[in-house]
Amino acid sequence: VQLQASGGGLVQPGGSLKLSCAASGFTWDHHAIAWFRQVPGKEREWVSCIGSGVDTTSYADSVKGRFTGSRDNAKNTVYLEMNNLKPEDTGVYYCAASNNLSKPPRPCNKDYGMDYWGKGTQVTVSS
Repeated sequence: VQLQASGGGLVQPGGSLKLSCAASGFTWDHHAIAWFRQVPGKEREWVSCIGSGVDTTSYADSVKGRFTGSRDNAKNTVYLEMNNLKPEDTGVYYCAASNNLSKPPRPCNKDYGMDYWGKGTQVTVSS
C-alpha cells in the first residue's frame, strides 16, 4: 500500500498550491481519501474528505470556500487545490485512505477512521 502526497511548498499569503495524493496497493473504488494537516506541537487537524461517490466531498470550516478537493479515478489520484492561503494553513499535509465499506462506517474526518496513511508534504504560507 502506498499513498504519496506531493505539491507542497512555500507560498505567500493569498497564494495558491495544488496538492496531489497518488495511491496504489488497495481497492481504490472502496476508499475515501482524506487530507489532514499538522503543525509541530499541535494535534493533527482534519482538512477534507473526498469520497468515491458523487457529491461526497466535505471540508473543515476553516478551509471551506478556499480549498477544493477532486478525484481522478483513472489515475488513482486525489487533489487538493488550495486558494487564498493563510499563514494558519501552514503545516505538514497528509493524505489517508478510509474504507467506505467498513461496518460500522468509519468517519472520514477522524484519525481513527483511516486505514492507510501516506508521508506528508510541507506547506508553508509566509511572506
